[in-house]
Parts: sequence; C-alpha cells; structure tokens
Amino acid sequence: MNLLEKEALIHDAAESFESKSPQELIAFAIEKFPNITFACSFGAEDVVLVDMLQKISPKTDIFYLDTHLHFKETYETRDRLMEQYGMKFVHVQTDVSLEQQAAEHGEALWESDPNLCCNIRKVTPLTNILGKYDAWITGIRRDQAPTRANSKKVEYDTKFGLVKFNPLASWTWDDVWNYIRENNIIYNPLHDNFYPSIGCEKCTRQVMPGEDPRAGRWAGNDKTECGLHK
Repeated sequence: MNLLEKEALIHDAAESFESKSPQELIAFAIEKFPNITFACSFGAEDVVLVDMLQKISPKTDIFYLDTHLHFKETYETRDRLMEQYGMKFVHVQTDVSLEQQAAEHGEALWESDPNLCCNIRKVTPLTNILGKYDAWITGIRRDQAPTRANSKKVEYDTKFGLVKFNPLASWTWDDVWNYIRENNIIYNPLHDNFYPSIGCEKCTRQVMPGEDPRAGRWAGNDKTECGLHK
C-alpha cells in the first residue's frame, strides 16, 4: 500500500467507522494491517480491548510497557488476564534500569523531571516496539482529556510513523464499564478505589469525586500526557 492509498484508507475509514462498533473497526484494522499490535496498560479501556481482540483475533500481538514502577495491582491484573484467556502479553521495557537512571539523573527522576522519566521508561521502548509493526490499536477515548478530544477512530500517527486505530474513541466512561460488567471482564481493582486513570505508582494518586478523572496523573505538574499520544 503506497502513501496515497494509505491516506485515502485512513480518511475514508475514519468517516465510515465513526458510527460503527469497536469490534467492526478492530476486524477491519486486522484485515487491512495484519502486522498490527495493541498497546495495553491494563486500565479499564484496555481490558475491554483485550477481550474484544481475544474474541476477534487471538493471535494479534498485545504488548505492555513495563516501567518497573507499576502498582502491584496492575501486574496482578496482567497475570489474571493471561490466565483467563490463556495468552501471553509481549513484554517491552527500557534498557535503562532504575539504578542506572538514578545514577545518571538522580533519585526520583519522576519528581524532578517526569517528562524525561516517561521518555526513558515509556516513549523510547514504545518507539522501538512500534517500529516492528504497520499499525497499532490504542484505548484512547475523546472524553478522557482535552488533549484527546479530537482523536479520530483512524488516523496517521506522525510521531511513530504508522496507522493508529482508536476503536473506543467515541465511547464514554459508562460505555466502558457497561461492557466490563456485561462480559464479566477482569479489571484493575484500583478502579474501585478512586483510581479512574492508572499509570506508574510514583505518579498516580487517587481522584476524589468531583475532580477531573485524570487529575491523579502527575498531580502538582502541568504534565497531562506521558508522551505516547500526540
């Protein structure tokens, strides 16, 4: 598929799948781009997509970025999902150990320079893994944050140079949880304890009723994204 054909496909698909189900878009994405992957962070949206993918295309690669700073509940959710579906997640991590990072940049880089910490532990390994694929699937929803409000169901990811599918872009938080309950899906128990958005343990706090759902990410910073999504 040349560039012009790819641009036309992205434009047409973004429009035609706006009113269709996430499952229809996932099936289309896999048909057009067999060399596709899904980036899973084990949050509510992502366990929904794990379930959909296991039902549509169980051989599609699903990877996760291991920063070595996740909550224990996140790792436990990973293990429970693997057991339930009889599958394995592709393990992706930085070459920089926490000890090396501390020696070079000082202790608690996530506090002194969270952007650099995310770049080392998330963005660089993500760039490396996505270089092996032609397209990727994400759990982005438009109502998650103002930075995601204009996300299309299908778009070209200029940052990583591949096609990006956002099957849940038009879903609400209630849509996500309705699917989880109706399909009895395993989810991160932190969601039941005021953690609507879950990142690394060092940079995520509880969100109290009335606060923005992403207020618990990098609290006290003007940072709102880890750098994985433009």
